[in-house]
Amino acid sequence: MSARDAILDGIRRNRPAGDFPLPEVPLFTPLVGDDLVAEFGERLKRMGGRVAEPGAGDVFAGVRERLDAAKVVASAVPELTGNRDLRGVRAPEEVEDVDVAVVRAVFGIAETGSVLFTQDELIVNAVGYLAQHLVVLLDPADIVPNVQAAYRRPEFGRSAYAVLHTGPSATADIEGVLIHGAQGVRSLTVLLLPRDAAERG
Repeated sequence: MSARDAILDGIRRNRPAGDFPLPEVPLFTPLVGDDLVAEFGERLKRMGGRVAEPGAGDVFAGVRERLDAAKVVASAVPELTGNRDLRGVRAPEEVEDVDVAVVRAVFGIAETGSVLFTQDELIVNAVGYLAQHLVVLLDPADIVPNVQAAYRRPEFGRSAYAVLHTGPSATADIEGVLIHGAQGVRSLTVLLLPRDAAERG
């Protein structure tokens, strides 16, 4: 038996008997108004991100300049074809040269300006951190008011990986100067695009 198997076996044998359900998450009064889209956009802006409206003829018009300037585009959405196939990636370091990653969020949180991804949306979890720029498709109908409402969503219980992103990477450790892109993506742009927009053409 390997050391790993021995440790896991010991944990299983010494696990307390009984059922220990998680506590019920209370629903607090949201600290946002009724217009969840506007509230989400305002808070995302405060965190260094931005919302771009899709164009009439080109849904990616708000980020077209960035896409056209990118050498490596990794797309995890059917609305855009990139030149790096995430389904063919075998190791996280294979996405370290991605200029722009395009993914769809499961939902957004109006109170914090956050978006949630699971392993299904990212395909390669590391692309959410190693890409230089992140373009996020978000259905406006998928914006919930606050974190408590978000935690009631089933994605947290059925996903092997779930992560909330709130704007681009940032740090202000050195002399209080805010720097974006220090440990992760340099920019995060949300396109408010309904899930069935591609089907409607």
